[in-house]
Amino acid sequence: MVNQTQLALLLFLITFLPVFYLSGRRVQMGKLPDLRPILAFNVLKGVTARAIETGRAVHISLGLGGITSDVTADSLVGLSVLEYLSEQSAAAGVPPIITMADPTLLPLAQDAIRRPYGADLEEATRAARHVRWIAPEPAAYAAGVMDTLGAEALDANVMVGAYGDEYLLMGEAANRREITHIGAASDPNVAPFVFATADQMLMGEDMYAAGAYLAGKPWHIGSLLAQDFMRWSIVIVIVVLVAINTLL
Repeated sequence: MVNQTQLALLLFLITFLPVFYLSGRRVQMGKLPDLRPILAFNVLKGVTARAIETGRAVHISLGLGGITSDVTADSLVGLSVLEYLSEQSAAAGVPPIITMADPTLLPLAQDAIRRPYGADLEEATRAARHVRWIAPEPAAYAAGVMDTLGAEALDANVMVGAYGDEYLLMGEAANRREITHIGAASDPNVAPFVFATADQMLMGEDMYAAGAYLAGKPWHIGSLLAQDFMRWSIVIVIVVLVAINTLL
């Protein structure tokens, strides 16, 4: 037997998929929507250029999550940001330094940083050496990131992924270096730490829009349009049901 919750989820999925497809096709045909400005993405687009000017690197932390955990979505966002920054840095030959706690992200991060170099295997291999798996334990990972922030010549610190209380330690270490610090977290318990330490922050659903804002991929933008459509549809349904129950 299908309960009401399962039926509602099925109805949502049946409605969302065609809306998502039509929205993606609309963007592919060049009908681009006006996206809400998010300052953190604007800053992200410029961190590589500033790092090249100063001759220093960008550190990208992918957090504690992996591709088999309950925070996989957060880790995928971090990989999206890594792909964008890797493409920018490859043109200048200044690869970013990448750290992670979960080893399942290691091959994905190495692939993301190699890909922009194409057939240049020597440069791709050199860039892949900047990907560092530190430790699976939160405290040990935070200690490793703090050491990286203190020892490396960095111009910016980008932290996008899943974090816990250890975020505050890493964020404070970045503040002591007085470098550009961009943080993102979907966990409301971590939000105060991001707000207290980051120059720019991505909170909640904003971080999941990285593919649309940074790479401008049609299907990522289409997913944002589909999500907005579903939100308004749910609001309208709730208002109609409340009105019906009130009047009857």
